[in-house]
Amino acid sequence: MFIMKRYEQLKKLIEHHNDLYHRQDKPEISDYEFDQLFQELLALEKKHPELVTSDSPSFRVGGVVLSGFTKIPHTLPMLSLANSYSAEDLVDFNDRVKKFLKTESEIEFFCEPKFDGLALEIIYENGLLVRAITRGDGTVGEDVTHNVKTISTIPLKLKTDRPPGLLEVRGEVLIFKQDFKTLNEQQQENGENTFANPRNAAAGTIRQLDSKIAASRPLRFFAYGLGMAEGVDFKNHSDVETYLSKVGLPVAIDLVKIAKSADEVIDYYNTINEKRSSLPFDIDGVVIKVNSLKVQEDLGLVARSPRWATAAKFKPEQATTVIEDIQVQVGRTGALTPVAIMKPVRVGGVSVSHATLHNQDEIDRKDVRIGDTVVIQRAGDVIPEIVSVDLSKRKKSSVAFLIPKNCPTCQKPTQKLEEEVVSRCVNSLCPSVFKESLKHFVSRRAMNMEKIGDRLIETLVDQGLVTNYSDLYKLKKTDLLNLDRQGEKSVDNILKSVEISKKTTLARFIYAFGIRFVGEQTAKLLADHYLSLESFLKATPESLIEVPEIGPKVAGSIQAWLENKTLTKQAIEITQLGVSFEAAKRNDSGPLVGKSFLVTGTLPVKRDEAHDLIEKNGGKLLSSVSSKLNFLIVGSDPGSKAQKAESLGVPIISWDDFLKLI
Repeated sequence: MFIMKRYEQLKKLIEHHNDLYHRQDKPEISDYEFDQLFQELLALEKKHPELVTSDSPSFRVGGVVLSGFTKIPHTLPMLSLANSYSAEDLVDFNDRVKKFLKTESEIEFFCEPKFDGLALEIIYENGLLVRAITRGDGTVGEDVTHNVKTISTIPLKLKTDRPPGLLEVRGEVLIFKQDFKTLNEQQQENGENTFANPRNAAAGTIRQLDSKIAASRPLRFFAYGLGMAEGVDFKNHSDVETYLSKVGLPVAIDLVKIAKSADEVIDYYNTINEKRSSLPFDIDGVVIKVNSLKVQEDLGLVARSPRWATAAKFKPEQATTVIEDIQVQVGRTGALTPVAIMKPVRVGGVSVSHATLHNQDEIDRKDVRIGDTVVIQRAGDVIPEIVSVDLSKRKKSSVAFLIPKNCPTCQKPTQKLEEEVVSRCVNSLCPSVFKESLKHFVSRRAMNMEKIGDRLIETLVDQGLVTNYSDLYKLKKTDLLNLDRQGEKSVDNILKSVEISKKTTLARFIYAFGIRFVGEQTAKLLADHYLSLESFLKATPESLIEVPEIGPKVAGSIQAWLENKTLTKQAIEITQLGVSFEAAKRNDSGPLVGKSFLVTGTLPVKRDEAHDLIEKNGGKLLSSVSSKLNFLIVGSDPGSKAQKAESLGVPIISWDDFLKLI
């Protein structure tokens, strides 16, 4: 009884703090305290899988891998909107509505931003999220439930004691501008292609077959309407959005307006257009809907669009300027990134003077050179990008720009692998690489030294106070007080932040070192597999390949880090300076030790019971079929997993065969 009570308490606590952090931006506890609650929940679920329910916050971490998307029809079609690029067309829309209704009375409209993301329908049954479907062609979409459950702003259970029997919520998946910038920086550092804009990043992420990829990316959701609903009634569309907000769904309530005339609609269009560049997310216009649901029904549809709604888009904001220089920056993984230094120009209300050129291929594709006159815009209204070059203004003396073969900081030769798009400095002692690595080490998701910012890192390294990772744990008050703009209180906060970081997890510690290709999820897999820092530092290429979902490429990168004795000695020294963490426990006894399993199809027992039996007997669970899988346990209707296992030569066994193994 106590375990069940604690489990329910943990679920409510975690969702409460998730809501405070992601929706209200008012966190009450530290990241470390939140992680402790989450780890306790995961431990309970592992030990008592019978407790797990579909609204568990553990679904946020991902892990489901699909072989393809299931096509699912919408109960009601997700219609497209007629749109224009003119505020004056909104007057025509108002006139058309009044003419159809044969009235001279003013119509009340509900006005809201037009999110530039991916349209989605989320379905709740009796308050629980059961399915999520992309818009598709408006009639049939793709089942992306496995990815949508990882989005922290979407409640797995509605916040109401009287949930409707059915609630089909419609909205938009998107990525905030600053998150998009960080995501592209990570893609760049990993040698992967960057995304053109937040919408492409959101759409590409929500359609990943592996939900761990979606869980690792900063997806958000805003609700703006309903499909079918049973057990709840509304008079106006404004009532719908108020209700959605009350039951825990994100709604841009601060940006909506009820307009009582065409003039007020135009005022709204102009106001939002002015605010556009300052919003944290991307919009490309406004949506205007007749507020009364009864009048909406009277107006009906024309072709595949509703008569009662329209969209007015904003024109893209661009500017012309001159490239004064191209400088090459060095990131924490050694990635060389060319950056155009431009004559400052205002775009979307912001002064722009820098634009990343990503890599040599991008420079060659756009043929960007120093001295060129270029057209620029802000991708996602946040990241400046060069759209095109005005060749008519190019000087005859112009020469093509080439990224140098030597690192611009340490002058060591760079390296470019065939499968990558970036060149890298491979000198681990390069000052630029070290500074960026330290910034990652202290970051929120790593060691979480929240009082040590980028500027302080630069100063500490330049002043010689920090020459390696462990020096952060040797900082003295007298040294910090001698730095510019550091008073007694700020120094105490810095040292307190360092001290707090000493209590962490093995997964965070591994992630903090910035091993290439090792993100948070991979770090957790490594921590769960090796259990202790000592075991991880002794990892062999053979043992790394045995870690679930780690292939030769990632294993090779980890091995290269382990062979760097300077870094491994740093890791050991940091623990000697007081950093500690608890490794996860695992069952090292039983007939299934050393064997991995995956379950598919319908079994004689519940899936959770099957998983519990495997782990109780020392077996390991994988999330997908691969050559690392020892056994695929199949029930009725096994689907494509059985076909893939057969093609890879993975043994396929029945439930009875499995029981014989134990």
